[in-house]
Formats: sequence, C-alpha cells, structure tokens
Amino acid sequence: MEIPKEPVIFFKSTTSLVGSNDSLVMPRGATKVDWEVALALVMSRKALYVSRENALEFVAGYVLHNDYSERSFQLERGGQWVKGKSADTFAPLGPFLATPDELHDVGRLDMWLKVNGEVRQKSSTANMIFDVAELVSYISQFMKLLPGDIISTGTPAGVALGMKPPQYLKAGDVVELGIEGLGESRQIVVEPV
Repeated sequence: MEIPKEPVIFFKSTTSLVGSNDSLVMPRGATKVDWEVALALVMSRKALYVSRENALEFVAGYVLHNDYSERSFQLERGGQWVKGKSADTFAPLGPFLATPDELHDVGRLDMWLKVNGEVRQKSSTANMIFDVAELVSYISQFMKLLPGDIISTGTPAGVALGMKPPQYLKAGDVVELGIEGLGESRQIVVEPV
C-alpha cells in the first residue's frame, strides 16, 4: 500500500476485545482473515487538541495488540474498514499493560508474529510511519480521547494481504506474537459458532 500522508483512522468495536490467549473465532462468511501485530497505547486522561510535544503525558501505558481483519469485509464490501475489523475476538490485548517508565524506548521495540510456527512479521516500532506522540496529537485534533481509550499504532509488513499469493487464516491455525517489553500472546483460530 502507498504510505499515507496522514494516519488512517478507524474504530474497532469494543465487542472485539478479548484476552491475549483467547481463541480467534472466524466470523460467518469470512474468507480472508488476516493478522497484524501492533503496539497499542491506553489513554490516561482526557485529551483534546493536544500538542505533539505534550502528547506522551496523556498515555497510561502500552500493550501488545493483534489487530485482526477480515479483508473481504473491509475492502470488498463498500470500503468501510470498521466492519472488517470489529468481529468478536478480533482485538486480543495483553497479556499486560506496561507503564511508560517500564519501557526503555517505546520507539525502538522489537516485534514479531508467527503463523503455525512460521515467522510472518519481524520488525521494530522504530519503523512506524507515525510515532505514538504524533498519533495521540493527530487523533486529538478530531475527537476527544478519554481515559481507557486504546489506540493501535499500525503494523509492519508481512500481513497475509501482502503475500503473493495471500495466505489467510483458517480454522486450526495458531498465531503467536510479541513485542519487546510487552510479552507474548497466542490465539488458535476456530470456526464460527
């Protein structure tokens, strides 16, 4: 994909939130479920029109996030990203929240993701297009952020969508991921209920 001039913003339903090692339940009709290891941050207090210089003062901590997407819902069904990102179980977080003082440099954390033991993503937060301070400041120019709001910062190369040919998830697959200082998580992909 072309590098955006400004961050791409989308909402993810709160019903998509689950624990770090809960199963990923495929939504009905899903054909292109994809993974995205991502650094997420949790807001500590209200933020509106925050400067980039003061943005980190509003961050309570950081957490490991797998930003799952159903690409056919996201890209082939009217262009609305929310419906491709908000299925139940599509936002495993954790295993814990690390406060800013617990991480040596949030801008230089190694991150990785494996599917069935095969490395699919291996990068660092140093390669993020928009850093944490820029994202908090940018989003706060459009909407008030509240304590507990979560911002996922984006993912490195290596998602299924970018593979030739794409290799989307199927029932029985095991996804493992981690970010330096934020632990690891594991999801088993299961059929819809």
